[in-house]
Amino acid sequence: MNDLTLRALGAGSTVVAYAALCASIYMRERRRQAAAARDAVALSGSGDEPPVLVLFASQTGQAEAIAWQTARQLSAAGMPARVMELNTLDAPTLAAARRALFIASTYGEGDAPDGASVFAERVMMDSPPKLPSLRYAVLALGDRQYANFCGFGRALDEWLLATGAKREFDRIEVDNSDPAALAAWQAQWGDMPAADDSATTSFTQWRLVARERLNQGSAGAPVFHLGLVPQAGAMPHWVSGDLAQVAVASDPARPRDYSISSVHADGELQLLVRQEQHPDGTLGAASGLLTSTLSIGDTVALRLRPHRGFRLDGNETRPLILIGNGTGLAGLRAHLRARAAAGRHDNWLVFGERQAAHDFLYREEIETWQANGVLQRLDMVFSRDQAERFYVQHRLLQSADALLRWLHDGAAVYVCGSLQGMASGVDAALRQVAGEALVNELTASGRYRRDVY
Repeated sequence: MNDLTLRALGAGSTVVAYAALCASIYMRERRRQAAAARDAVALSGSGDEPPVLVLFASQTGQAEAIAWQTARQLSAAGMPARVMELNTLDAPTLAAARRALFIASTYGEGDAPDGASVFAERVMMDSPPKLPSLRYAVLALGDRQYANFCGFGRALDEWLLATGAKREFDRIEVDNSDPAALAAWQAQWGDMPAADDSATTSFTQWRLVARERLNQGSAGAPVFHLGLVPQAGAMPHWVSGDLAQVAVASDPARPRDYSISSVHADGELQLLVRQEQHPDGTLGAASGLLTSTLSIGDTVALRLRPHRGFRLDGNETRPLILIGNGTGLAGLRAHLRARAAAGRHDNWLVFGERQAAHDFLYREEIETWQANGVLQRLDMVFSRDQAERFYVQHRLLQSADALLRWLHDGAAVYVCGSLQGMASGVDAALRQVAGEALVNELTASGRYRRDVY
């Protein structure tokens, strides 16, 4: 058997193995969707009593998980429930309801999260409907590091009052998954079901097996590529778009979320982490642990978090426009690795950093994707390689005609990176090029998804 035959057999076996993996992932997702559909039917009751609307406004998936948990509690207490994303709710449906529970996260400095942006614009910004028969409660999720803590949850609560709806009890505000506040919410709906499969998985120990700085000589803070594997047991499953949550001993109530930059088939959970340094010279609790304190072979407490709002779910066969900056490349890289493995080459990456000489993260891999056609289009934007600052949103405006063609051809848009500056600038550019109506349609249909921080 000659070398050519051996290489062909090896390539064929790789394709077969990948096809089997894709089939396994597809079947797992189908089972998850079927289970969710069965849950929805079971929770809705017999139809003799109108269900309680359990409405979630989510950015990273926490509000959605709490909504399903709440619905299960209601069902266990004999009350039918209907779980809905706030973006799917319209004024007539809300007006027909007798009771509604709102679990609302806040995006940035008080804005509606992506899972509620359409509702906020189409329903809340119009004159308030009359809802005198509605009883409601609000669980507001937030982070006190932001000046407008729980801003959207508070705005939603005040809007509901303006409609004439009646509070069942005062709004409950949650700072970074505070257990006491969440327990206060859960106590309103009866005992927890004996088995709650919506709960987040427990933290387990993961071993650091690789760490490499990717931006030597950069004027910015160090950025590291990290590789981790479970200390014991099999590699748990995740898909591109999901998050890894790292716990630190000094601040156990505030685990840190990181976008996973690899796919399960890589056999390693990979992260892209920028080392944070405080004014006094100390390192950030989580970033310092991952990029400095841990030695190769040491372990860290970590768990996986499904991030359904940033997965490819429903967009697998669409062209993708992937936009980001800095360590936001992590979530985009995972999607590109999944697309490359699936043979999908209709991908456009728009990525920004400081200088090409020092900050072209994963340069070899990206240039290989471009050479092999995995990237149909690549726009690298380095803000400090010219006298005038130039960012990814400026490149989108320059490429308005191409952007519109991709959108009209059915492309989905994924944005990953910094909330301040990049994400807001990209959103403004999209709206300037495509118009408010089309961007709202993209959001409502799941074709515009963001993982921003």
